[in-house]
Amino acid sequence: MAKGASISGFPEWLPSERVVEQRVIDTLREVFELNGFIGIETRAVEQGSSLLKKGETSKEIYLLSRLQEVGHESDTPIEDRLGLHFDLTVPLSRYVVEHSGDLAFPFKRWQIQKVWRGERPQEGRFREFVQADIDVIGNGDLPDHYEVELPLVMVSALERLREFGLPKATVHANNRKLSEGFYRGLGLTDVEGVLREIDKLDKIGADEVAKLLVEGCGADENQARACLELAELTAADGAELSGKFDTLCEKHGIANDSEAYVLARQGLDTLAMIVDEAARIRPGSVIADLKIARGLDYYTGSVYETFLDGAAALGSICSGGRYDNLASQGNRKYPGVGLSIGLSRLVSYMLHTAGAHANRVSPASVLVAVWNEEDRSASNQIANQLRARGIAADVAPTAAKLGKQIKYADKLGIPYVWFPADKSVQDASDEVKNIITGDQQTADAQSWEPDTVYAQQTVTVEA
Repeated sequence: MAKGASISGFPEWLPSERVVEQRVIDTLREVFELNGFIGIETRAVEQGSSLLKKGETSKEIYLLSRLQEVGHESDTPIEDRLGLHFDLTVPLSRYVVEHSGDLAFPFKRWQIQKVWRGERPQEGRFREFVQADIDVIGNGDLPDHYEVELPLVMVSALERLREFGLPKATVHANNRKLSEGFYRGLGLTDVEGVLREIDKLDKIGADEVAKLLVEGCGADENQARACLELAELTAADGAELSGKFDTLCEKHGIANDSEAYVLARQGLDTLAMIVDEAARIRPGSVIADLKIARGLDYYTGSVYETFLDGAAALGSICSGGRYDNLASQGNRKYPGVGLSIGLSRLVSYMLHTAGAHANRVSPASVLVAVWNEEDRSASNQIANQLRARGIAADVAPTAAKLGKQIKYADKLGIPYVWFPADKSVQDASDEVKNIITGDQQTADAQSWEPDTVYAQQTVTVEA
């Protein structure tokens, strides 16, 4: 990142770092579009009333003010003010409602765009950053099979990024209905509170979470321990998950004909289907993890958190789930399933931990030299002929000594320098030099082809 940045949390990548970020964006877009997702871009601002939907005040929203209004912002209710979006889901819900008559449903969209949050900046966490989202939105209903397909699309996208130094990614899945049904079967009513405390398991441990469940959620000791037993339940496949869950319900007196069990069973069956289908298509990519609680107070069905092997400190790098109540229009609801990658966090990890770097700064593979300023038009013509054939070319900024022009190309990583024919020499030809190998040969701008090894601008990882 550029040194001396005076505003913390607003990254500015150096040109070589930007190459890595752009390659990640291009890769994700390619995978998303291979799976039929359609790209959109939404405006950067939303009404405060939309941003505050679902009580999202914890996102530390940036509100906008015109210079002429500074000092008088309190005259306008926050709901009527404009703010920068903190994610891409709130804008998507508005977009779907406003354009429902023009969209084909289910609407499969990808979106890669900047978002803003007033978080405390630290390594990998920014106030301005790029997110990469995929969602499928239904009109009235949405089949469960999308709850399997979307995490698999994300896994395939993250798998493609391993060539840039990203470790193997695994999606951990849970289901809101499973957890809520079990808690209600135990006699607990503060479902959101239980989920909030269970989410702290990895940070503070089981004993502390049990205390919080008793002190803040109305649970007794047995109920608290039962919640922890559910969170620790693991299984290799759907059948084992189902068997262990039924054993747990029997142990704690949750009858299989109760409303709570029926609700839990709906979530269990969906989770088992996700794990089994994912194992059939891409073994080991999606696992059931009943500790996953973050977001379950927001999502109505499946919820996902994605972790990288050997990068526990990074936390979840891709999250999402099913939501049935985010967007609505009168009696019409638009349920959805979506996942979101914190792309800037990934890029920061690739650059500073994995050692990803561009082989050169400039996308140009050829620098056309300029003998003197009077002949610059000839150099420009050569560059244009190369560009017309799809070969990225630049022209030397000044007619400096040849050594300086070659040094300029080397600093940008441009592998070839093109020498226009010397007009003072009869029958002279253009020549091109590979400044990496030292090889020099005659060349014609209408037919010359660069070596593909040197011509490509690539991202590599330090061994």
